[in-house]
Amino acid sequence: MAWDFSTEPEFQAKLDWINQFVRDEIEPIDLLFNEPGAPYDMQLTAARKLTAPLKAEVKRRELWACHLGPELGGHGYGQLKLALMNEILGRSMWAPSVFGCQAPDSGNAEILAHYGSAEQKQRFLQPLLDGDIASCFSMTEPHGGADPKVFTMRATRDGDEWVLDGYKWFSSNARFASFCIVMAVSDPDVSPYEGMSMFLVPTDTPGFKIVRDTGLMGEEEGHGTHAYIHYDQVRVPAENLLGRPGGAFEIAQTRLSGGRIHHAMRTVGMCHKAFDMMCERAVSRSTQGTSLGEKQFVQGYVADSWAELAQFRLLVLHTAWLIDRGDKRQARLQVAAVKAATAKIIHDVVYRAMHLHGSLGLSNEMPLAHMWMMAPVFGVADGPTEVHKVTVAKMVLKQYQPAPGLFPSQHLPTRRAAARAKFAAQLDRELDNL
Repeated sequence: MAWDFSTEPEFQAKLDWINQFVRDEIEPIDLLFNEPGAPYDMQLTAARKLTAPLKAEVKRRELWACHLGPELGGHGYGQLKLALMNEILGRSMWAPSVFGCQAPDSGNAEILAHYGSAEQKQRFLQPLLDGDIASCFSMTEPHGGADPKVFTMRATRDGDEWVLDGYKWFSSNARFASFCIVMAVSDPDVSPYEGMSMFLVPTDTPGFKIVRDTGLMGEEEGHGTHAYIHYDQVRVPAENLLGRPGGAFEIAQTRLSGGRIHHAMRTVGMCHKAFDMMCERAVSRSTQGTSLGEKQFVQGYVADSWAELAQFRLLVLHTAWLIDRGDKRQARLQVAAVKAATAKIIHDVVYRAMHLHGSLGLSNEMPLAHMWMMAPVFGVADGPTEVHKVTVAKMVLKQYQPAPGLFPSQHLPTRRAAARAKFAAQLDRELDNL
């Protein structure tokens, strides 16, 4: 029976090095370059010069782009090892890019690796892996959000070209991207599951127009990184189709499942950082004669946060393990559960840390307010929480059958009568012997 919560010493040594490297070398860069667009803005030349030797060291230690297989420069680590790495990388905004696994580029690289042609890999994937360009996943639409079944953007075949026409909303990092992966309706006469396709669209293509860049709450209007895009009769060669015609749903699921696990473990790292701040505050500050850590309300914050974070972490790691084992059905259920739980763990743990810091926690002199803002972001990104809860509930309820009779199967009088009937002969003999 295999049942183990340990990490083999060789990989643990790598994790220990990553942890120290992120704390000492990368987190200071977060303090210098944290404006919207970092680290995707290729014009941040000073930041790129600072991170270049760090990336070289990561590559020297064979830790670069570990989400990809060996044939593409990765090391085939699998989701469990990636999860343990991402737990550490989640402490820093710049760390994923220094390790070549920042979203959305990592997910885009994965689907290019799976579905891209040799020419597509050479033109789009290799520069992405080298860290020379940024990319964008352009899927959601203004009226339909993340529900592809109501998308209206069309892709029409015209000779040797596809013509894309329509609008996309919240296409993150589009203004820095060299290309977008775009999901569009290519055959409106069949089911959306078979009538949508993915396309590679260079951002310098005529007709690619950013209507405006939307920011997150708290960011200055007009300086965000989440583009509202008009694809105005954008023409791309037929060879820019990614995968097969009508294969967009399959491609999207390949991209999103692994990405959700990576995001979740980075969330664990971020929440651990908030938890550390909470505990430091609890033992540093006093009021009414005792430290905050001696107040029962604060002790409740600490205990609840520790337990909830441990539970969430184990769920994510178990899900990553299931993916590595190839247990697709159970993994799909747990990926949905992980996604639904991610926003809540951020909200609860970071809110408690903010509250314990008082007005300082609400200020721009602590990172907590920005962390807490990620709770509503993760409640919407990659599909709203409610959609994932519905997925979990439907998959779980399929495992159950209706009660066979009028009363529930655990109805005590009914079960007791059945037990008496089961042992009637033995009970009669015992009574005869009295």
